[in-house]
Amino acid sequence: MTAWAYYNEWDPYAAQWLRNLMAAGLIPAGEVDERSITDVQAADLRPFRQCHFFAGIGGWALAARAAGWPDDRELWTGSAPCQPFSVAGQGKAQADDRHLWPHLFRLARARRPAVLMGEQVAAAVGKNWFDGVRADLESVGYACRGVVVPACAVDAPHRRDRLWFVADADSERGERIERDRVDAQERSIQSHRQAGPLCASTCALAYADQPGAGEGRQQRGRELGGVGVDTWARHCWVIGHDGKRRRAPTTESGIRLLAHGVSARVGRLRAYGNAIVPQVAVEVIGAYLDAEAAA
Repeated sequence: MTAWAYYNEWDPYAAQWLRNLMAAGLIPAGEVDERSITDVQAADLRPFRQCHFFAGIGGWALAARAAGWPDDRELWTGSAPCQPFSVAGQGKAQADDRHLWPHLFRLARARRPAVLMGEQVAAAVGKNWFDGVRADLESVGYACRGVVVPACAVDAPHRRDRLWFVADADSERGERIERDRVDAQERSIQSHRQAGPLCASTCALAYADQPGAGEGRQQRGRELGGVGVDTWARHCWVIGHDGKRRRAPTTESGIRLLAHGVSARVGRLRAYGNAIVPQVAVEVIGAYLDAEAAA
């Protein structure tokens, strides 16, 4: 089996989860490196086409397949730790030891992947995190843009605002894609203005709202063996301890509002809590593919 992918994840529970997903054929075959990213060297990454840092339980790799991204096409992803910038954290921001973007940038600057995508809590925008990321990447020739999209934009039963960004090593192509994205966004916002601010914010994903765009991504995913991520197609309404009604998935593998009776719940809850919402990542990756094709 060809090892296309490199997964960097230092939590042993999540690392084994990644190995299980590879064994099941759900994400690209590869190697799981349990070292801290601070110990990873650029030369270690030479054999791999995809590199997923802070890989968690494989959300980016799963999303790439679902969006129709070939396993053997170069792609780097990195959802750096959110604790330094989260409203639930200590508020140290760049002064926090868990601010690990500089190490991901160190590796990207040395290896220069064609495409780098990532995600961070929306609160990081107000702490200049993305300003630093964008300045770093543009200093070495990348075109980089980001947008805040909530999980509920893909019909998830929670809000979960996150900043999503894409960096393209071909600056000229990236600038052309960005011009097209801005034009498409303006048209979309105008046509959806009556639908409210949430709809307008989701239109910031390039070409995501164009007729047939979603169907095209689904078709690519099927052709390449991608895995569907329509998690919330079936759900029920659950009344929480606060008396409010919330949606919860009804799939057998789903996790309800309370963890009572869930085996290995500490590890699972930690893994779920640190995971990205792959359904949004599918739209980010698919929007990039659509914009690239249009350019």
